[in-house]
Amino acid sequence: QVQLVESGGGLVQPGGSLKLSCAASRSMFSMGWYRQAPGKQRELVATIRNFGITNYADSVKERFTISRDNAKNTVYLQMNSLKPEDTAVYYCNVVDFGRSAYWGQGTQVTVSS
Repeated sequence: QVQLVESGGGLVQPGGSLKLSCAASRSMFSMGWYRQAPGKQRELVATIRNFGITNYADSVKERFTISRDNAKNTVYLQMNSLKPEDTAVYYCNVVDFGRSAYWGQGTQVTVSS
């Protein structure tokens, strides 16, 4: 099993920034973030593989940056220029080297004035 500890969600005004983090209990092949807004399906936000290749949803490109610290088994999501439509529960998702996937408990991000 894998333990995931997420942090960094909260309330921010439009145009503001937040940084999410997710620490895994062991090293992972891929780490990333998904989000789910009320009444919508869960969607990909960004992922990063252990050798650094990243993938972003078009809606967050040039605003969000994903990074990871392999020594700490931690993935980060720096979110800038936040919009109300970014409001959602953000879930950490990790995939181990055996290609098993695990989800975090989710952290709420609310963008509102």
